[in-house]
Amino acid sequence: MIFLYFLCGLYFLGMLFILIYSLAQGHLLFHFLKARKEWGQIPHENPISWPKVTVQLPIFNELYVVERLIDAVAKLNYPNDLLQIQLLDDSTDQTVGLIESKLKEYPEINFQYIHRDDRIGFKAGALREGLEKASGEFIAIFDADFVPDPDFLLKTIPYFSSEKIGMVQTRWTHLNRDYSLLTRLQAFALDAHFFIEQMGRNHQGAFINFNGTGGIWRKSCIYDAGNWHDDTLTEDLDLSYRAQRKGWEFVYRPEIESPAELPPIMSAIKSQQFRWTKGGAECALKHAGAVNQENHPFRVKFHSFAHLFNSVIFIAVFVTSLSSIGVWWAGEKGLIPEVLIRISGIFLIGFVLIAGVYLVSYFYGKRSFLNSALGVIWQLPLFLSVSMGLALHNAQAVWEGLSGKKSPFIRTPKFNLESGREKLSSNRYLLHRMPVTTWFEGVLGLVFWGMVWLAFREENFLFLPFHTMLAFGYSLVFITSFKSYGLGR
Repeated sequence: MIFLYFLCGLYFLGMLFILIYSLAQGHLLFHFLKARKEWGQIPHENPISWPKVTVQLPIFNELYVVERLIDAVAKLNYPNDLLQIQLLDDSTDQTVGLIESKLKEYPEINFQYIHRDDRIGFKAGALREGLEKASGEFIAIFDADFVPDPDFLLKTIPYFSSEKIGMVQTRWTHLNRDYSLLTRLQAFALDAHFFIEQMGRNHQGAFINFNGTGGIWRKSCIYDAGNWHDDTLTEDLDLSYRAQRKGWEFVYRPEIESPAELPPIMSAIKSQQFRWTKGGAECALKHAGAVNQENHPFRVKFHSFAHLFNSVIFIAVFVTSLSSIGVWWAGEKGLIPEVLIRISGIFLIGFVLIAGVYLVSYFYGKRSFLNSALGVIWQLPLFLSVSMGLALHNAQAVWEGLSGKKSPFIRTPKFNLESGREKLSSNRYLLHRMPVTTWFEGVLGLVFWGMVWLAFREENFLFLPFHTMLAFGYSLVFITSFKSYGLGR
């Protein structure tokens, strides 16, 4: 009986966390709706004299996208005498030769090639070393899978109208949104972040984050905040909080787009998700306590905690999903009052709010109600199912981050599939060693399909929608993972 109460306690705690998280999301949605009218407003006047800018391109073994990246930045509309482009290359393969050969095509552009023989500090270390040699007053950063807008600098520099503004972040768009089911679902999630979360936080003066790429910094802000640190896997989030805690202001402009490639296979998605969720947990340990002690309005502290600890949602979903099996069984056997189970239905408001956030971002991004309505009918439930199916994988990452376990920076493989030059299976950067957690995902898929069967057999449908989504989500994550780890073998 004690174990039963323990399971019920876990279930209610998990659902309570999800509800609180959803309330934070709902508040961001409210501020997004207020901020959306600012879209497309003409920024402050262009500067009287344009400043020097350094564009940093951190690169590590990027055979498939580095040439596309160089071609794109070579087209940046900015005075050549005011522009420096740094290629911060840690590559250990033929990428080095590709870069050297490609740069010869642009002798008139101020490219600075910096190759490191080690990866000390990984991306943060490369950015830090490049900063020492940067001549620009402002530092724009693009990852290798981005294709910068030629007018990026002309659009972003005017927003540094005040000396207090330290960073301007733009909105990611997706080069390969329609490539596959997985890319569509990723775009679905990222659009909610870049529409609802970033706009909602920025509108109310809460902390936002530089997204690691597609943004531009004032160099003095980076130095004042302590430069790039490599003690977390999300150096971008870490520096963002250090800078804003020192009083620097950030600007988010959703109408300025930065196109990028989405990982098309599950193994690459998991690699990226692991780094983001674990790094977020590491930054939570590093900054949450300090933010709480500092003199910030309650709304700023509330959204800071929701922001820093948002990856804990995966632990909550994982714990809630497992404990729901025990709660279902206890309800079926009459071991807990039925009224208690019905009262717990109030927690479902959390899922409704979360779904609402994604619905609004999807409709707003599409700008066409008919097309949006047809697409969201299947994309929203499928997205929520896959998100639940990633709970085990991401919960492990969050737990490692919160417990202080360190791990190296693992890059996300890039593909450049739009060029048609490379087949998916020929990518040499694919991971082929399947982690043991993938097998557990398959087992969990079977377990929840079993719960679906029991629901119909016993005619107890209390958790049927939840368990069906878990069954489908874990199954899809397992199958796509199994296929992706086997590519190219």
